Amino acid sequence: MSRLTITWTLRRHGWAFCKVADDKGEVEVFASYVTDGPEQFLHAVTRLAVTDTEARAEFEGEPQVYRWLFRRKGADVDICLLRADDSRKPDSSGVALWSSRHTITTLRRAALRAFDQVAYELGEDGYASQWGRPFPRAEVETLRTALHAAPGQSRPQPKDSAPQA
Repeated sequence: MSRLTITWTLRRHGWAFCKVADDKGEVEVFASYVTDGPEQFLHAVTRLAVTDTEARAEFEGEPQVYRWLFRRKGADVDICLLRADDSRKPDSSGVALWSSRHTITTLRRAALRAFDQVAYELGEDGYASQWGRPFPRAEVETLRTALHAAPGQSRPQPKDSAPQA
């Protein structure tokens, strides 16, 4: 499998551009701060890393919406990025902009690199000032902990999920 790159760039107050690329192609979508798109994305990747086989996240593009659909099969994750006309439209009405398959480790590392890079470049205060919401530190650290947990060890539960019995 190829290298996966995710880039999260703040260009104007309240607007971010997210570029995803691998050897199958690349696409850039944008997100508004009116929803918690970065937190949804990081939470979805963490859920896949910890317990779930399916997850999703949404970036509000006003008026369109960009949806990340993830389906884990063993160590691999099928990823599809869709554009829908608005948040009320079902996934089936959306247009696939990019899709690929990567290992969960590759996906987790790409997500962490994206937000570590923006934290390095802007600092958390600069991020908050430009984005209009706080830097998603808790979500980044939960994903980082999931990345380093060895198989068989207790793994962190994503925020808003019940502990596993």
